[in-house]
Amino acid sequence: MPSPVFLPHAFASLPSLLTPLFTIILPVFGLIFAGYACRKLNKLGPAAVSELNRFVVYLALPALLFDIMAKTPWSMLDQPAFIAAFGIGSAVIFLLTLIVRLMQSRHLADASIDGLNAAYPNTGFVGIPLCLLAFGKESLAPAVIATIITVCVLFAVAIVLIELGLQTEKHIAATLGHVAKSLVKNPLLIAPLAGALLSGSGAHVPEGAQALLKLLGGAASPCALVALVALVALGLFLGAKGEAHDMRTTSALVSLKLLAQPLLTWWLAFHVFGLPPLWAKSAVILSALPTGTGPFMLAEFYRRDGGVTSSTILFSTVVSLVTVTFCLTVML
Repeated sequence: MPSPVFLPHAFASLPSLLTPLFTIILPVFGLIFAGYACRKLNKLGPAAVSELNRFVVYLALPALLFDIMAKTPWSMLDQPAFIAAFGIGSAVIFLLTLIVRLMQSRHLADASIDGLNAAYPNTGFVGIPLCLLAFGKESLAPAVIATIITVCVLFAVAIVLIELGLQTEKHIAATLGHVAKSLVKNPLLIAPLAGALLSGSGAHVPEGAQALLKLLGGAASPCALVALVALVALGLFLGAKGEAHDMRTTSALVSLKLLAQPLLTWWLAFHVFGLPPLWAKSAVILSALPTGTGPFMLAEFYRRDGGVTSSTILFSTVVSLVTVTFCLTVML
C-alpha cells in the first residue's frame, strides 16, 4: 500500500471524487426502488421479473457481450500480468466460496451463483466510469479487460458449473452430452465467442447492425440497458419477497466481495506481478466494486432462489460507498 505520508494529499482530492461517485452509484438505488414500488403498487405483476430477465438473457446481454468483444482488438488483451492479477483474485474468491458452499450441502448450481455473488464486480456499470474519473483515459484499457474477464470468462465458468449441477443423468457421457448441448445453445456464451472471432478476423459490424446492438445492449457505458433492466427486475424481486433472507450468508459474501477480493488483488498486483502503478491501482479498484447484476440474472434464469443474491447485490452496493471511497483514498 502507498505510504501514509501520501494520505493527506489523497484526502485533499477526495471531495472532488465523492460527488461523482455518488452520482454513479445512486441511480442503482433509484432503479431498485422503481422496481420495488411498481411491484408493491401492482403496476407490474410477478411475471414481470421473469419476462424482463428473459429479455436480458436472450437479447440485451448477448448484444452487449458481442459488441464488447467485437470492438476489442486482440492486441489490447495482451496484458498477461494484469489478467493474472485480476483473474486470479476473482478465481480464488469464486472457488473458495464454491467449495465452502458445497461443504455446507449447497447444490452445485446454487453454490456457483454464490461464487459469483462473492467474486463478480460491477465493472461495466460502475467500474468503467469510476476508473475514468479516478485515473483518466489511460485506465480504460484495464477496465475493459477486467469487464471481459468478469462478464465473459467468470460468467461462462459459472454457467458451465450450473449446467453440470442441473443434469440428472448417472452416466458421465450422457451428462457431458447434455451439458454440451445446453452450452452450444446458450446465447451468453455464443455471443462473446462470435464477437471475439469477428474482432480477430479484422471484419467490422455494419452500421445498421451496430445501431441495433447499441439499442439492445446499451453499449454506451454507464447507461447499459442490460444493467438498467436487470436492476429494475431486482427491485421487483425485492418487492415480491417480504421474508428475511439469510443475512449471515449475505454478510459473508459481501465481506468476501468488498474486503477479501481487493486485498488479494492488491497483493497480487503490487507484490507478485509488480504491475505498473496505473494498472495495479485499476486492478484493486475494479476488484473492490460491489457485486454486479450477473448472478441475479442467472439465479432468475435457472429458477434458483434469488434471495441471497438480491440482498448481496443491494448490501454490497450500499457498503461499497464506504469501502470504495477508502480504496480511492489510499490509491490516489
